[in-house]
This record gives sequence, C-alpha cells and structure tokens, in this order.
Amino acid sequence: MAGIGNSGYWEDLRKQARQLENELDLKLVSFSKLCTSYSSCRDARRSDTSDTTPLLNNSTQDRMFDTMSMELEQLLAKLTAVNDKMAEYTNTPGSASLNAALMHTLQRHRDILQDYTHEFHKTKGNFLAIREREDLLGSVRKDIETYKSGSGVNNRRTELFLKEHEHLRNSERLIDDTISIAMATKENMTSQRGVLKSIQSKVNTLANRFPTINNLIQRINLRKRRDSLILGSVIGVCTIILLLYAFH
Repeated sequence: MAGIGNSGYWEDLRKQARQLENELDLKLVSFSKLCTSYSSCRDARRSDTSDTTPLLNNSTQDRMFDTMSMELEQLLAKLTAVNDKMAEYTNTPGSASLNAALMHTLQRHRDILQDYTHEFHKTKGNFLAIREREDLLGSVRKDIETYKSGSGVNNRRTELFLKEHEHLRNSERLIDDTISIAMATKENMTSQRGVLKSIQSKVNTLANRFPTINNLIQRINLRKRRDSLILGSVIGVCTIILLLYAFH
C-alpha cells in the first residue's frame, strides 16, 4: 500500500478516525433524542381517548429513524475500516519502534468504536421494541373498536339488564330488612301486651274493690288506647315509607 510506511499516513488515519467519532457522537445524541420523543409521542397519543386519534404507523419519525439508522451504520462501517487500516499499519516493519504507543492509540479507538456500536444497537433495539409494542396495541385497539361498533347495542342492553338486576337485589335486601324489623317489633309488642294484660287484670281486681280506683283505671285505659293508636300510626307510616323507597 502506498505511503503505508510513513508517520503521515498514521496521522491521516487518526484524523479520519477522530472525525468519524465526532460525527458518530453527534448522530447518536440526535438518534437517542428521536427515540425518546417517539416514545413520549406514543404515550401522549395512547392517553388520548379520542376514537379519531391516529397511531404513528409510517410516520415522519419512523422515516427519520430508518434514515438515521442507515447513516449511523455507514459511519460505523467507515470507522471500522479506518481501525482496520490502523491495525494493518501497526503490523508493518517500519512501525516496530513505535509499536507500543501505536497499539495503545489503536486500542483506544477500538474501545470508542465498540462503545458507539453498543449504544447504537441498544437505542435501535429499544426503538424497534417500542414500535412493535405500539403497533400491536394499535391492532388490538382497532379490533376492540370494531367489536364495539358491531355489538354496541347488545352491550348497552346487557349493561341496562345488569343495572336493573342490581337494583332488584338491593330492593330485596331492603324488604328483608324491613320484614325483620317488623317481626322484631311484633314480638316486642306481643311481650309488652302480655305484661300489660297481667297488670290490667290486677288493676281491674283492685278497681272492683275501690270505685275511685276504677275511675282512674278507665282514664288510664283511654290514654293507653290513644298511645296505641299513635304508635300504630307511626309504625304504619314508617313501613309504607320503607316500602316506597325499596321499590323506587
């Protein structure tokens, strides 16, 4: 190879390598920003519940991704070729005296190339994973929308039937509670009636013996009937209100 034995050739290769590394560094930053903005845009559109919101299939960002991927692959290929030429130069007989320094420089450029290659493939892989996932979600969403448009009426009827069924269950629970309260009240009143009858029989016995007490007993009986009517009216009104609320 012409010129391979002079140091100027080596410096020219190093210059090319640094230039390609600078270009790769800038391109990779832009590439990473593109992937980040792509993911953010996808999240924003997914959070939008509008049925007319389009997904980013074949979008400008997708085309930019393909273009930048191709450019980065070309730059990486060029930098690899330059590194290969530098490795070839270190193996020439004329560079033996400087071999250690040249090998150190070559290794540094190789490490940079490896880091850039790893970063490129990692970013590209993340982007493709996001795009594949979002395309899958978009397909699922379209299937759901198609299903909804085809069975929306049936879904609405099913929803109404479920609500009506739940309302009937709530009404049954309220009726059961009302009946339980009524039964407990009846048992309590029956018990009180037995106690009152016992007391009344004893008082009647005393009233027959003492006319003044008999007059007092009659007044007590009148007030007891009035209280019973009031209590019965209150219970009846409360029962009617509970039944109206249960069947409302």
